[in-house]
Amino acid sequence: MTEYDDILATSAGYESDSSDGDTDEELKEAFAAGLILPGLNIVGEAPERKVSKNNLPAMRQKLEEMKKDLPWIESLDLFNTPAPLAPELAFKEDLHGKERASQLKQDKAGKTLEEDVVHNDFKREMMFYRQAQAAVLEAIPRLHSMNIRTKRPEDYFAQMAKTDEHMNKIRAKLLSKEQGQERAEKVSKLRELKKYGKKVQIEVQQKRLKEKKDMMDEMKKIRKGQGGNMDFLEGSGKGDKGKGDNGKGDNGKGDNRGMAGKRQAKDKKFGFGGKKKNVKKNDKKSTDDVSGFKPFNKGGPGAKKGVKRLGKARPGKGKREKMKNKGGKK
Repeated sequence: MTEYDDILATSAGYESDSSDGDTDEELKEAFAAGLILPGLNIVGEAPERKVSKNNLPAMRQKLEEMKKDLPWIESLDLFNTPAPLAPELAFKEDLHGKERASQLKQDKAGKTLEEDVVHNDFKREMMFYRQAQAAVLEAIPRLHSMNIRTKRPEDYFAQMAKTDEHMNKIRAKLLSKEQGQERAEKVSKLRELKKYGKKVQIEVQQKRLKEKKDMMDEMKKIRKGQGGNMDFLEGSGKGDKGKGDNGKGDNGKGDNRGMAGKRQAKDKKFGFGGKKKNVKKNDKKSTDDVSGFKPFNKGGPGAKKGVKRLGKARPGKGKREKMKNKGGKK
């Protein structure tokens, strides 16, 4: 029976009679030893396990080959311990540890602060910083003892690594980028001003509509005889418009006060703004008052009922002709 038949028989629930097949105990032992991994395993020769060797003589030999007898100023090699932890750095590290502990508690990751990768990276960066700080503190006095300057003079000029053409391209690019930013800021500012102007325009329109509505309400009250305020008429005739407008200011042909007086005279004559409806309607007081009554005919001799006599009656046409003739003969 082949290996493929063994696999099919095992999957179908039959036991294989092959004597060279691995048992479950052997597979468990191989899995525990790390010879097989979870997943698909291909039958074949097991890979050779790498054996780590700490060959100290070979490493020392390579180190001697790489060594070069050069003065210290050429290599600047330093072997030192990290600098002491400054108070501000200790405060930052403590603050970062508290933040990460709180975050781990919220995430419910089940990890301690010592197992947190983020906090360990932060501590590693702090160690690099302290190592560099210690190297600088040791190297600068050593260089000064060798009469080597560590600061560049103010009038020091060095040859540039980039050509002038390349730097001009960089400058043009930076300038175009700056101009683009300024243009974008200007466009956004104009957009904001436009929005503000539109808002002001809407507010002015709403204010005018409100004033117009209030004026119409006052006019309705005045027409109905319910009082009302006529201050808006005085304000409209007292030079609300500027100079040179149709309101005739200081440069106009007329005078605002004269126009207001003319307007008042017309209002008084034609009753502008006064009560117009039900003016001649009687009430109880006016009905009972008969002091101003004057009869047309008091019933004298020869008066007829319903005939109005306004003085001496006019003679008829024939009489008037006779009177003319008599006057002509004379």
